[in-house]
Amino acid sequence: MNIDGKAWRTIWLEPGGRSFGVIDQTQLPHRFTTRSIASCDEAAEVIRTMVVRGAPLIGVTGAYGLMLALHADPSDASLAAAFEQLNATRPTAINLRWALERVRDRVALLPESERAEAAKQEAAAIADEDVAMCEAIGEHGLRIFQELAAARPAERQQEPLRVLTHCNAGWLATVDWGTALAPIYKAHRAGMNIHVWVDETRPRNQGASLTAFELGKEGVPHTVIVDNAGGHLMQHGQVDAVIVGTDRTTRRGDVCNKIGTYLKALAARDNGVPFYVALPASTIDWTIDDGVAEIPIEARSAAEVTAIQGRVLSGPGAGEIASVQLSPDGSAGFNPGFDVTPARLVSALITERGVAEASEAGLRTLYAGS
Repeated sequence: MNIDGKAWRTIWLEPGGRSFGVIDQTQLPHRFTTRSIASCDEAAEVIRTMVVRGAPLIGVTGAYGLMLALHADPSDASLAAAFEQLNATRPTAINLRWALERVRDRVALLPESERAEAAKQEAAAIADEDVAMCEAIGEHGLRIFQELAAARPAERQQEPLRVLTHCNAGWLATVDWGTALAPIYKAHRAGMNIHVWVDETRPRNQGASLTAFELGKEGVPHTVIVDNAGGHLMQHGQVDAVIVGTDRTTRRGDVCNKIGTYLKALAARDNGVPFYVALPASTIDWTIDDGVAEIPIEARSAAEVTAIQGRVLSGPGAGEIASVQLSPDGSAGFNPGFDVTPARLVSALITERGVAEASEAGLRTLYAGS
């Protein structure tokens, strides 16, 4: 994607191949900065602290982290320790384990002298494949948006197609294009009249900070709303579709996404608004059936609930990024990072292979033999 006229990916291999660069998402939208990662410990740290986030992107970051571990020590013990270290950073998104297993399996039987180079090649392949999958998701989602726009009554044909999204499932969550935002970018570039309602997505505000940043740089019309406004907009006919991403999808089509997604799906069902989920194959966990019962939900720090980060507007420290306390001293905070939306509330799954019903039968039509 483009930022001020320059093409960027969220992650890239640096010259020499012994480090990789990432965009520091904790500084967005107020500062655009990058970081160079030169060790497995640093790779684990940027995943854990959400310098990088989004299921596909943390998978690629983990893959490059294994490469760095093998540059430092290519032994079996080092490979196993690095795998466990990286895999433990974020428990909910299945992409991380999927990418780590792919690199581990690629190098495990090689001589130690060849492992780091093979890991680099595999991580780079995962990154390139992610870009291709996300662009394909965008093409399939674009056709859905075009059909929705065409189906509106004549008096509404000149109005924008109004799409609501939750959290950030754009190019910042992947290597490029994104999942839920890819159809929006494709629609905008195709000349569609489209407007995006951007949930703020408390407590980390990935919608207000990251999704709004992306859409603004792309020139997509959008409006940031508080999380609790979505149902109101749907009741008043102001939402034509909801589209979100997912960090883990069960074989029967349950989806696990940022906390608050379930409530949007309930509101969409109550108001007859289609609710779509965009995902690459790497997000499907074929070993899990019941998402509510079986998907591990990451418990994040209560400090994300009781405090908020932003840019100081005036007075001492104006322009600086600071954290301020929201709640009284002594008030506890509870911060589950994700919730699960049952397949029955999902209108369709948009994948790189096409659009499927949210069910095991629907997914098997696209992924026979998986």
